[in-house]
Amino acid sequence: MDLTAVRTDEDDIQALAKGGRTNVFGFLLRLAARIPFLFIAGRLYGPEALGRFAYAILIVEFVAQLATLGLRRGLAELLSRDDRPNAHMVADGLLIAMISSALGAALLIAFPQLMFPNSGINGLDRFLPLVIFAIVATDIALAALAYRFDILSSVRARAIVEPWTISIAAGALYFYSARDGLIISYVISLVAALLVALWPLWRSYGLPWGWRPNPSELVALARRNLPLAAADAAEWGSRRLDLAILGLFASPAVVGIYYVAQQVASLPQKLKTSFDPILGPVITRNLQTKNYGEIARQVGQVGFWIIAAQAGIALALGIPGGAVMGLVGPQFVGGMGALAFLLAAEVAAATAVVSESALVYMARHRNLLISLAMLAVQALVSVGLIQLVDTLSVKPEMRGLYQAAAVACGLMISLGLGSIIKARLLSRLLGHPISIWRGALVWAVLAASMLGIIIVSLPPRFEWVELAIGVPALLGLYGWVIWRWGFGPDDRVLFRKNAD
Repeated sequence: MDLTAVRTDEDDIQALAKGGRTNVFGFLLRLAARIPFLFIAGRLYGPEALGRFAYAILIVEFVAQLATLGLRRGLAELLSRDDRPNAHMVADGLLIAMISSALGAALLIAFPQLMFPNSGINGLDRFLPLVIFAIVATDIALAALAYRFDILSSVRARAIVEPWTISIAAGALYFYSARDGLIISYVISLVAALLVALWPLWRSYGLPWGWRPNPSELVALARRNLPLAAADAAEWGSRRLDLAILGLFASPAVVGIYYVAQQVASLPQKLKTSFDPILGPVITRNLQTKNYGEIARQVGQVGFWIIAAQAGIALALGIPGGAVMGLVGPQFVGGMGALAFLLAAEVAAATAVVSESALVYMARHRNLLISLAMLAVQALVSVGLIQLVDTLSVKPEMRGLYQAAAVACGLMISLGLGSIIKARLLSRLLGHPISIWRGALVWAVLAASMLGIIIVSLPPRFEWVELAIGVPALLGLYGWVIWRWGFGPDDRVLFRKNAD
């Protein structure tokens, strides 16, 4: 390999590392903001209001996911292959996405029962789908910025403005409406995130002077991205199908408890998916030069970073799961079983997510079919486990919590199976092995788990010790083992601000 290629590959790793550092920072900010929201929502609004809120935004965000038309990832490919001004292509993406958003919003406004199947509909509830425009526009704006390696804007919008706005608004609006305060605060937070995303987009790309929409090009863009949109929807749906299934069998209060567990478990998920925008441009460039070996190395390296971080987070949140859920409110402690399975599911899914970063460009139709098949597996396994719970001698008040753990277990199984299949497919297409798992991960997990068992064995009155001292100690031990025996020189670039 010539020196130019070596320098390009090293630059790619530097770019990935910089994005990783920024996203770890963003994750910590999001964590700091998510905790007060869950505390406010759990303590003030309670499980039933949370259940209603969770189901409504589940439907809205699913429609928004479809309306984005896969442009969160597909925009990188468009910008790297098209010779037109970048501002024009971003404008094309925004316009076609706004059209699809209008169709989705109109459907939900016409049939609001889809959002609120088990509760009454207030006047403002009907217009909740209008927030789809804000969700979709923000996603595309941040994808365009990420193409130019501007991840800080994503952190600012998604990790600072959006979560802190919903936390503050939820607390203030409770005194206005205990029933609708959560939904109103949700709308406010998304509008705020949109405004914060549009400003750097304008500064980076400018206005699309001379742009004229071409209907045939817009249709071609939508058609080209349909497989990617379906794959995104399938992947997103796999993280929400559990909540939808649970809602068919359990009470709104159980749905609310599960939602809290889901939100806690989604924190490492944000860390994982935030690599997509930065990994996409690197992969597309190497695909153009057919540098398949480097793609395999980059996928393996980023995959290891993600799994190492997620496993540590899963242990820190899962082992003291009762204490973590108890922070939201004592009625949420019963969701610790569901939380454990959800955290394990995030670790199991990491391999599939990084593999998919390349598969969406190399085998998007096969990737879509695998994703859809895993959704079917998840549904069948989840319903089967719920039926199994019904055959057990369980106290009536505990049945819903067992059902919640069952659907979380179904999610874990399907995501793990999908990871194995997608990693093997990508390895075969590239002609190179993809090395994500390393032995140091096992030793780090064992060491942290043993320490965690000691920590949670303390008497209940020392629960604060679990969280204030035990969790940092657990993370410290885990991180030391990974750093000492798992990280090589190429991995440690993640923690260097500048290349030597």
